[in-house]
Amino acid sequence: ISMSQQVPITVAYGDGIGPEIMQASLRILTAAGARIAPETIEIGESVYKRGFSSGIEPAAYESLRRTKVFYKAPITTPQGGGFKSLNVTIRKTFGQYANVRPCSSLFPFVATKHPQMDVVIVRENEEDLYAGIEHRQTDEVYQCLKLISRPGTEKIVRYAFEYALRNGRKKVTCFTKDNIMKLTDGLFHRVFDEISREYPQIAAEHWIVDIGAAKLADTPDAFDVIVMPNLYGDILSDVAAQITGSVGLAGSANSGAAVSMFEAIRGSAPRRAGQNVANPSGLLLGGVMMMTHIGQGDVAERVHNAWLRTIEEGIHTYDIFEDGVSKQQVSTSQFADAVIARLGQKPQQLKPVAYASAAGPAMKSKFTPTKPAAKRTIGVDVFLHWRGSPNDLGEKVRELREGDLRLSMITNRGVKVWPEGAPETFCTDHWRLRFKSSEGTITHQQIAQLLGKVAGAGFDFIKTENLCEFDGEPGYSLGQGQ
Repeated sequence: ISMSQQVPITVAYGDGIGPEIMQASLRILTAAGARIAPETIEIGESVYKRGFSSGIEPAAYESLRRTKVFYKAPITTPQGGGFKSLNVTIRKTFGQYANVRPCSSLFPFVATKHPQMDVVIVRENEEDLYAGIEHRQTDEVYQCLKLISRPGTEKIVRYAFEYALRNGRKKVTCFTKDNIMKLTDGLFHRVFDEISREYPQIAAEHWIVDIGAAKLADTPDAFDVIVMPNLYGDILSDVAAQITGSVGLAGSANSGAAVSMFEAIRGSAPRRAGQNVANPSGLLLGGVMMMTHIGQGDVAERVHNAWLRTIEEGIHTYDIFEDGVSKQQVSTSQFADAVIARLGQKPQQLKPVAYASAAGPAMKSKFTPTKPAAKRTIGVDVFLHWRGSPNDLGEKVRELREGDLRLSMITNRGVKVWPEGAPETFCTDHWRLRFKSSEGTITHQQIAQLLGKVAGAGFDFIKTENLCEFDGEPGYSLGQGQ
């Protein structure tokens, strides 16, 4: 991008305080020399009320596809059923696989127990439990499928290392729970280790998510960039922002190969709308991330440093104003004026920021297509809705077989209860019957015939999961206690 070229961006002013904080943020970015050509779309409450259940009209997608950059203010989702999350719709529609949230301390100007904290959370944004595939299977048991893919993991892990490389970060940490979820989180950890070898200049480490989260809460300065699957990343990015003492100040980027979206993490605060009191900082910092994304790091640096200077001089909006720390309480527009007045200045106490001033090659989102493995099916798990004891069930189904496909184990909520289960194990009405072949490969036809026999014996089967080997490695977990 040449220094003079105007970059088209799509802007949505949103609802509630959205128009005020967007106006302030764009005014600051423009004053700092942002080379942008905004075009406006309407999203949110008014669009929901016109009958569009996702809060965005089809015509708005044309602008997003054309500009590939979306600067979005908060919106209000009307109460009641039938309204879908606009954010989730945008993220999924445009493959925004990376959610990036910087969380850094503004101590002593915003209270925090961790003055040195400067952490970036990189969260996988499309899969994991957020695939949203859920079923009620019995009277007592509900299921949510956790999906982790190799391509999805490769993209987010590589993004985290590229982010570290471009932003002068020294270390990338991975959080998973692969001591329990050995296949799904195990894949995430394994891919992390593989890709980390491509970036020898960046330190790499892995933590189990529970102790990692405890360490993040206690000693956040031990971390630099943290990459995580979707659920952990969602929870811990909020925790990290809160630990800085400034969850309301955080900006967020949702990045993808097609369209990237930049926003504040705060809501639309309709009770504060139209009063010129809201803090535009979160949306402004989302705009700073947008500037680096479109290759205008010089603008990002100028704005971010002027904002830091404004904060440390005690010029604060009502939400962070504190007697004895703050010097002047200002309105939304006055805060924007103060930041503009400090463009070209750097903070004196807080650490100045530095961004690359020109666009490099696009962030890598590539993944290596997975080579097909030699796959063979050697058994099947059949899930039942049934009430009774494990031994009762074992006696009733042990004679059900299809050729050499025979019952080897029964579990309840993952715990082996037959044969030789523990009498203390609590059981629900949700059972897994594991049938395995003693001779090796079985066919889909054998599974179908076995299911016919299970149904013929009067059992209510809910679903099946094939037991497969991939290149000789089991593609299924053992029962707990097996």
